Amino acid sequence: MRFRPLAFAALLGSVALTSPIAAQAGGVIPGIEVLLKDSLHLIKGKRVGLLTNHSGRDRAGTSSVDLLFKAPGVKLTALYGPEHGIRGDAKAGEKIASGIDQKTGVKVYSLYGERETPTPDMVKDVDVLLYDIQDVGARVYTYQWTLALMAAAAGKPLIILDRPNPIRADRFEGNILDLKFRSLVGQHAVALRYGLTVGELMKYLVGTKAINAQVTVVPMQNYRRSMWYDQTGLPRLNPSPNLRTLDAELLYPGTVFFEGTNATEGRGTDAPFQLIGADYLTDNVAVAASLNALKLPGVRFDTATRTIEPGYKFGGKTIPMIKVSVTERNAVRPVELGIRMLRAFKAAHPKEFGWREPTVNAAGRIKGIDRLAGTDQLTKAVDEGTVDALITQWNADAKRFETMVKPYLIYR
Repeated sequence: MRFRPLAFAALLGSVALTSPIAAQAGGVIPGIEVLLKDSLHLIKGKRVGLLTNHSGRDRAGTSSVDLLFKAPGVKLTALYGPEHGIRGDAKAGEKIASGIDQKTGVKVYSLYGERETPTPDMVKDVDVLLYDIQDVGARVYTYQWTLALMAAAAGKPLIILDRPNPIRADRFEGNILDLKFRSLVGQHAVALRYGLTVGELMKYLVGTKAINAQVTVVPMQNYRRSMWYDQTGLPRLNPSPNLRTLDAELLYPGTVFFEGTNATEGRGTDAPFQLIGADYLTDNVAVAASLNALKLPGVRFDTATRTIEPGYKFGGKTIPMIKVSVTERNAVRPVELGIRMLRAFKAAHPKEFGWREPTVNAAGRIKGIDRLAGTDQLTKAVDEGTVDALITQWNADAKRFETMVKPYLIYR
């Protein structure tokens, strides 16, 4: 069969959403199951490479690696692992080595170690590439950008086995990335909370010629854009070690900014991205009160104290923190929340609060926070106290992006 990029995605998108099989099953059926039940012809007789991790599995919990390895007429010849590794248990930023999958004997190539893109040797025994990883709906994440880099570099047809956006695929927030600040936590000009499934994201990138790749999307069945992950019927797995709850995933597009500061985003505690603190935050009661006074929708700020695990910011220390609790998830605007929290820390501790040292990438020296924000405007607004104007601008960016992606949506 000759692959035609995007055409199959549009066709299957309209059929899969109303199929009798889906109606009987109830709940969302992920792309891997749709592929194996309805569309195996796409890969039958082909040598298959799979970019996946622990989150790529069917509703019964069987790994997509094992499903494809046993699929009739399919030869699984290569596996590719993103950040956190193919089993999803490595720490954030920990470089991953290549190796062999012990269960299947298939070669595993790391795309989060010495290389972020595949070499010709890594794809020489592959006819078609598949992608099956659970996304988190935030630009500041590496999985979807590892996918985009592979799609652009591999020169092979690529099939996306689609999965839900866990924090709703109909919400858009934050700025559109300035390409001067592109990195593995933001490769292309998309909004911070981009309101798409990964299949739709790739359709958009290919359709707007941001990348040159041959992409087909196998959509989910029974999926609606307004669904939260816990409404899909799919079992939840932590997409990465420190995103342990759906509330943490919702807050992540904003509280992730604290990775670029000398305060902690909560790694090394029981609630990363929901607990934010620093050893100098001795006035956490007053800071929490100032944040509650803003009446930000859908959240409450409380105080906490935690001893941080070794190996993280403030490791081994017991520090004061602020706990962010979600009270009405449909109302939460995590990007604004993150900006307001940064400003609250800066206002309360103008001398102690600071930005992490610059990191080096291909574009030069860029502050960690600027990589996360996809711009240098956030630091200026926080330092100068002009966050209201920044939030207004970012809201306009999000609206513009929402309009830009409409031609590439698969689901209602």
